[in-house]
Amino acid sequence: MKNKTPQILLIYTGGTIGMVREYDSGSLRAFNFNNLVQQIPELYQLDCTIHSVSFSKPIDSSNMNLSHWKQIASIIEKQYSDYDGFVVLHGSDTMSYTASALSFMLENLAKPVILTGSQLPIGDLRTDAKENLITSIQFASLREGGQAVIQEVCLYFENKLFRGNRTTKMNAEQFEAFDSPNYPALAYSGVHLSVQREFLLKKQSRKALKVHLKLDNRIGILKLFPGIHEQWVSALLQTPGLKALVLESYGAGNAPTEPWMIHALKEAVDRGLHIVNVTQCRGGSVLMGQYETSVELAQIPLIDGKDITTEAALAKLMYLLGSRVSSNSFKTIFEASLRGEMA
Repeated sequence: MKNKTPQILLIYTGGTIGMVREYDSGSLRAFNFNNLVQQIPELYQLDCTIHSVSFSKPIDSSNMNLSHWKQIASIIEKQYSDYDGFVVLHGSDTMSYTASALSFMLENLAKPVILTGSQLPIGDLRTDAKENLITSIQFASLREGGQAVIQEVCLYFENKLFRGNRTTKMNAEQFEAFDSPNYPALAYSGVHLSVQREFLLKKQSRKALKVHLKLDNRIGILKLFPGIHEQWVSALLQTPGLKALVLESYGAGNAPTEPWMIHALKEAVDRGLHIVNVTQCRGGSVLMGQYETSVELAQIPLIDGKDITTEAALAKLMYLLGSRVSSNSFKTIFEASLRGEMA
């Protein structure tokens, strides 16, 4: 096993990275991944064997939904024993959401699943697609003592490998499109690949991969803003069928202390709605009770989102609801780190 050439599976879902430009018309079209090496001959230099599979109908990542997440997870489950690593090619707009979802769906993961994409198509003069793809494959191929060096869902973009469920898209125009505000990069790509091993997810067990395909999307987001309207908040919290909510609060988890706001949130929680308090800030953590404006939120009590991203909070809610976690233990389980998604 130690001398085996790593087998890598590319999973193309859609997005700019899989597009080439027709120079006569200027339009973009998806290229045939069976001819990938012809498009990127540098792949011949990699010490691995590359295979690919594509969605029958590649999609713009703005159209990504639960069925597509299940499709990606099912491909990985079916091919898991045949490949040493997986690289998911994905549009950048919702990549952090997909990376977060896959991290929860793929329990006991012992191989790398690396999402990447690009801001420019592969054939463009200044494209970032080739570097992102080549380096993602290199990271997915890293092995030591017969084991994968990276054993979690990651996102690679512009010289940095991040834990997938810690990322958020920060820029629509720069090549450095993603950041991981509350957790260090797992690895860097320079003249050499530099893996920060102390930050990698530590394996908790040697159990077999377990793929969770049951997700529940009866959730929502409430982002606070000055002057927020009471009737709108009440209507949102009383949405028929709503099971959970991400509350994007101010700073370290603060919210207006007006009686109607506290009453509306408390009434919803008493009805069984799971409300997770996360910060609107790109970086930092919720610290309920540190300021007067969050004391009553802790007393309701809301679920403490700590330093989780909104993307990961949504994915975690879908996963826990789909797993039918009991109401009595829901808060405790959410506040525990399951895949390295929170402190």
